[in-house]
Amino acid sequence: MSQNTIDYLNLAQITADVRRIAIEGGTFLKEERQKFKRERVEEKNSHDYVSYVDKESERRLISQLSALLPKAGFIAEEGSATLKDEEYCWVVDPLDGTTNFIHDNAPYCVSIALRNREEILLGVVYEVCRNECFYTYKGAPSYLDEKEIRVSEVTSLNDAFIELGLPYNFNAYKPMADHLIHTLYGKVGGTRIQGSAAAELCYVAAGRFEARIEQFLGPWDVAAGSIILKNAGGQITDFSNEDSFYSGNEVLATNGKIHQALLDIIQSFHS
Repeated sequence: MSQNTIDYLNLAQITADVRRIAIEGGTFLKEERQKFKRERVEEKNSHDYVSYVDKESERRLISQLSALLPKAGFIAEEGSATLKDEEYCWVVDPLDGTTNFIHDNAPYCVSIALRNREEILLGVVYEVCRNECFYTYKGAPSYLDEKEIRVSEVTSLNDAFIELGLPYNFNAYKPMADHLIHTLYGKVGGTRIQGSAAAELCYVAAGRFEARIEQFLGPWDVAAGSIILKNAGGQITDFSNEDSFYSGNEVLATNGKIHQALLDIIQSFHS
């Protein structure tokens, strides 16, 4: 895609529009949480849940984003995939952190990214529980509610605060999870498991954490957060230090300064 085409989109204005849409989506989630009916939860896979709220949130977001860019396709978690060969594609998670939402536990968020055939062009993540909107677009800094954010300056694992994800594909991931916990616990500044990949990538971007590690995610979990992290000075790769993290299958997200040290730990699992 030519730079002129990207300029034509006016990414700054589109990002402002997406921020509004994401915040409205988050307001819907907040209102629904007050009257949420647990018995209407469905189980997609073992311990992997979806609710009527996820589905209605997705419907609303797609309606608004379609009006914003009528010719763009969609990749969305709850099945609203219309991607054919469109030049642009929205990557949407209407409720990242569904299990947290079900249990009235933070964090959970709305995540929206726009990409073309080559790269992600903008990302917006609205974290409902803290009323925080993270956002960026190609060539811009990353922001949290109008304030520019940057990754932390921590360079030592001994001081690093690290987030671990525990995916629903537990049989395949449990050996790696055991390895990471065994290797990191007591040897880093702290570890946490919070349950919302999109929000947690933004927490690394904002310097609250130094890293997040997980496998078996979807592109909707990482698309928006990845550009927010990179534009804040961070680094995100797969477990081989390559770019296939976009699929969500392997995601190592860091402040960049401890990336190689964590890669070494991850890769030592296979040695």
